[in-house]
Amino acid sequence: MKGRVLIIAGSDSGGGAGIQADIKAVTALDGYAMTAITALTAQDTRGVHGVLPVPTDFIRQQIRLVLDDLGADAVKTGMLATAEVIEAVAAELAPLAGRVPVVVDPVMVAKGGHRLLVENAIQAVLTRLLPLADLLTPNAPEAEALTGLPVRSPEEMRAAAARLRSFGAKAVLMKGGHLDGPVVTDLLVTAAGETCFTGERVDTPHTHGTGCTLASAIACGLAQGLAPTDAVARARRYVEIAIRTAPGYGHGHGPLNHSHTVTPFR
Repeated sequence: MKGRVLIIAGSDSGGGAGIQADIKAVTALDGYAMTAITALTAQDTRGVHGVLPVPTDFIRQQIRLVLDDLGADAVKTGMLATAEVIEAVAAELAPLAGRVPVVVDPVMVAKGGHRLLVENAIQAVLTRLLPLADLLTPNAPEAEALTGLPVRSPEEMRAAAARLRSFGAKAVLMKGGHLDGPVVTDLLVTAAGETCFTGERVDTPHTHGTGCTLASAIACGLAQGLAPTDAVARARRYVEIAIRTAPGYGHGHGPLNHSHTVTPFR
């Protein structure tokens, strides 16, 4: 099927999240992954031990060169870290508005607890990034930080999604993995209504990179021409299998199995 996906995110030296997970997911789903790296991290399954930012001029150069030469059918953003980086990325993506779908994963905290978005960058996410987002994919803590609302139930997920759409995001996929219960419910809210996706919670520590993987898998589906609901459904199925078949590496939150694929929706 292919489909060109430009991924703008940080690198994970452990290979489970960030750019590495993004490339693996897009490739497994028969897309073509391109990258603009925003930061280098010294990271393993136990946490983030160091972060080396990439200068904003170089981030912009990566984006510009990729778009000018190869083009893109979808864009996915991940770890942007600072207001300056968000401003730079938004400036490069603004000309794509309405032409190329942009999936924004508002990465704030790594699985091990390390903060990946500085506090004063939240306003930049709201004012610069959300208006460019065709789909925003926050988990409950991220949605709470962006909206100031509690997100502990399906009703509160709906309220947070409405608030996030009021900031400019065209659609919001509220991820319910942080909520309690044996069933995980994700809620896709668009101008046309809402769609609930449910699945059995998998009891495992091997969930490092699930957010990155899901967002990139969705972006790949959009790049391949899938409708948003089909792109989300396929991505959720891909991530579920990746969690269930995780290789068990590391001594902390282990990586997923990105090497499998799923039958695409036609």
